[in-house]
Amino acid sequence: MSRTTEEPKTDRRTRVTVLVALAANLVIAVAKAVGGVVAQSPALLSEAAHSVADSMNEVFLLAALRRSRRPADARHPFGYGKERFFWSLLAAVGIFVMGGCFSFFQGFDALHGGSEEKFGGYVAGIVVLGVAFLAEGLSLVRALHQVRREGGLASGLRDPALRTVLAEDATAVLGVTLAMTGMVLHMVTGQVVWEASASLAIGVLLVYVAYRLGRDARDQLIGQAADPEADARIRALLQAQPEIDSVEALFTMKTGLETALVAARVDLVPGLDSEQVEEVAVRIKRSIGHTVAEADQIFLDVTERSAREAEGSPAATGERGGA
Repeated sequence: MSRTTEEPKTDRRTRVTVLVALAANLVIAVAKAVGGVVAQSPALLSEAAHSVADSMNEVFLLAALRRSRRPADARHPFGYGKERFFWSLLAAVGIFVMGGCFSFFQGFDALHGGSEEKFGGYVAGIVVLGVAFLAEGLSLVRALHQVRREGGLASGLRDPALRTVLAEDATAVLGVTLAMTGMVLHMVTGQVVWEASASLAIGVLLVYVAYRLGRDARDQLIGQAADPEADARIRALLQAQPEIDSVEALFTMKTGLETALVAARVDLVPGLDSEQVEEVAVRIKRSIGHTVAEADQIFLDVTERSAREAEGSPAATGERGGA
């Protein structure tokens, strides 16, 4: 069975959230870059690189939202849901390379190059950062509002696109605060080390966020199991079937944000003929699909034990069991 390609409400809301973040980051990136060049501020240039990286990442996330809805085909029989995880991984790489590495470069260059003490453009730079703080804050509020509508942190952050936007906005607000603090301390003390330290701190922050986002995307790409709650519901349903003697193995894998593959190997009670086995398998698969909505691909390996093998089975002794 395959899912419809019609854009769900959650995807529409996520797309609006991503577009809001993209618009904010594009404007802020230009303002930061101009202000950083005028003020010759390493911290402000680091923040400009951060905003450019975030803008590129929003483009990746928009591609993820569109491409992950494509229907299954012969080349991809389980659909394209994992595109969402792939583009989120690219976004994490973008944060690391374009944001974190450039921030480290700016910080080390300021420390070793001895930046000239010119503060003529710093006031304008701080104003730019103040505007950026407001814009990033509004984008963060939008992302938090959607997370709350999706059921809170536990449920709302399952979507890698929304999770990435929220991480970017929170990091941007903190990064702007660090950059502004470094610039102010540089102006007050005349020591560039404060601003260089702010750039390095922004770099550390971006690398950490990139690592966390990349790790989550990697886990989902290489075959992450379905939620433990869904796994437990499927196992309980199988064990409750009177025709199933034991559940020998149960495997689940997320194939998309709202889809999962389910494969189970079960031993049936003795005495069932081939037609009964087929009817049981069809009924169980339908029950799993109704119980766990994301289980859109269900495979059962059913066997009927011989009387000799079944002598000591839980069904023969009057006990239920499962692996």
